[in-house]
Amino acid sequence: MTDDFAPINLTNHFLIAMPGLSDELFGRSVVFMCEHSERGALGLVINKPSDILLPRLFEKVDLPMGREDLALLPVFQGGPVQTERGFVLHEAIEGGEGESVYASTLSIPGGLEMTTSKDVLEAMSSGAGPRKVFVTLGYASWGQGQLESEITENSWLTVEADPSLIFDAPVAERYERAMALLGLQPWMLSPDAGHA
Repeated sequence: MTDDFAPINLTNHFLIAMPGLSDELFGRSVVFMCEHSERGALGLVINKPSDILLPRLFEKVDLPMGREDLALLPVFQGGPVQTERGFVLHEAIEGGEGESVYASTLSIPGGLEMTTSKDVLEAMSSGAGPRKVFVTLGYASWGQGQLESEITENSWLTVEADPSLIFDAPVAERYERAMALLGLQPWMLSPDAGHA
């Protein structure tokens, strides 16, 4: 008998770290999955802010900060890969023929886009650009079969993503709110649970 399981696709899902995962970056993390295929997976950690605010990032790339509404937004630690590179998750903005208006954009099913080109920052610096943005330095990635293996080992829970968790929920509440999407609370899954 062969394994004829349909491959899972976790694009536009959250990975929620199991409470027992003690990794420094991924412990209690929520990862928004931007892309998942048979080749591997790419995601952004949405609940680990860095100590850099968005205006400082703009200063580093020699752009003025043209959006007061973004002045207090933190830049997040998106993951351990390419930590010097910026990734902007935002609502889809379409140009002509359904194409993104930015040079290097990954369209994500569900209505979000991830842009890595500087033109999105330039639009924001002039007061334009996407209304809701989430900016990270770095991303998380998994090689072929690696994420599926980690899920099988009970490192992660998965649930369809809710954009309001990325853009609107207070950072300190994102882990619990992601768990709540599954009807769970972290203590329910704690490896330290007592026995009667």
